[in-house]
Order: sequence, then C-alpha cells, then structure tokens
Amino acid sequence: MEAMRPVGRTLLRDRAYEAIRDAIVAGEIEPGAVVRDADLAEWLGLSRAPVREAFSRLVDEGLLESKPQSYTRVTPLVAADVRDAAAVVGAMHELVTRVAVPRLTGADVDAMRAANTRFAAAVADGEVDLALRADDALHDVLVRVSGNRAAAATVARYTPLIRRLERRRFGEGGTCRSTGLHDRLIEACATGDVDAAVRVTAEIWRTLADLADDLADNVADSETPGGPGSG
Repeated sequence: MEAMRPVGRTLLRDRAYEAIRDAIVAGEIEPGAVVRDADLAEWLGLSRAPVREAFSRLVDEGLLESKPQSYTRVTPLVAADVRDAAAVVGAMHELVTRVAVPRLTGADVDAMRAANTRFAAAVADGEVDLALRADDALHDVLVRVSGNRAAAATVARYTPLIRRLERRRFGEGGTCRSTGLHDRLIEACATGDVDAAVRVTAEIWRTLADLADDLADNVADSETPGGPGSG
C-alpha cells in the first residue's frame, strides 16, 4: 500500500496541470489574470499541494509567470514566444516524420485520414476544440510511430503556447491549419515519400510562424497612434 501513495499524488498533480493548462489555452483564464492556488484547488476539488506543483510546471512552460510573495498570473500572448515554440515543435515534427514514414502501416495512414476528416468537419462547423484534438491525433500518429520519447516530450511541452494563438485565430474566423496540407502530408506518408512528407511538415509549421508574425503586426498597429487600437 505504501508504494501506491506517490502514484496517487502524481495523478492529482497531472490532473491539476492538465485542467489549468487547458483553461489557459482555451482562454477561460485570460492573459494577465491572477491565479491563486486556493481558488483553483477549490474549483478542481483538490488540495493546494498538487495545484502548486502544477503552477510550477506551467511557469516553466511559459503559460504562467510568478513573482515570489506577490502574484502568479497568466502570461500575455507574445508573438516571439509563439514563433520560438513553433520553430522548436516544427523541428521535432520534421524529425519524427523522417523516422516514422518508413515504419507506417496501412492502419496508421487510415488513422491519419480519419483524423483529417474529423478536422475538416470540425473546422467547417466552427468547433475549435474538436478541430485541435483531431489535428493532434493526426500528427500524434507520426510521433508515436517514430518512438522518439524526447521529441514527444518536447512537442507536449511547447504545443500549448502555440494552441493559444491558434484558438485566437480560429475565434476570429481563421481555419487553423489547412486540411489541404494535411491531405498532402497523408499522401506522402501513404506512398512512403519521406522527403515530401518532411517538406509538407515544414510548410505546416511555417504557417504557425506566419500567424505569430501577424500577431506581432496587430500588436504594433494597436500601439501606434491612430492605429486600430487607438482612440
């Protein structure tokens, strides 16, 4: 029985982390909002200890910022941070794609096609959560098949920073990532064309860097006298 206690604690910590992370990414806890461990512990039905552990992890991942003895708050959406995260995550996806494509089975490709079908339907219906889950499911096939745990951990760590921007763009009428790019990626995977699959993967992640540049331009415009955010 003694050996079971750390497992339970880890699960509570992970539960707190995932719930708070998802609320930040979804915008339910807005950028700049101050968060308190006691409030979130009550919301989650947990003690304060796993919430504090979750806070520490979220600070490390860039979704929270903390000043000791003062505050813990949600970080603003910063274009440079998103661009850096997209570059790192994109590099990891290119790596796993190169390794995974020769190993893919027909069932793996079918899973990617099914995920893209769900993605397209969700985008058409304006269902952002479903779209992002389907997008994750598609790319996770390649991450899983590659067997690269370090790449998987890096993707998991930095993707939430990117998702904040994707959700914002989706809410403004954007379409997240293109279903067409996914189609090209799947076709390259189906034919075993490693180089083509890597090229499409790089193109997919460049679109996210472009979104970060758009964010930077919008912020600059809003801060310019006479710009869209003035007056």
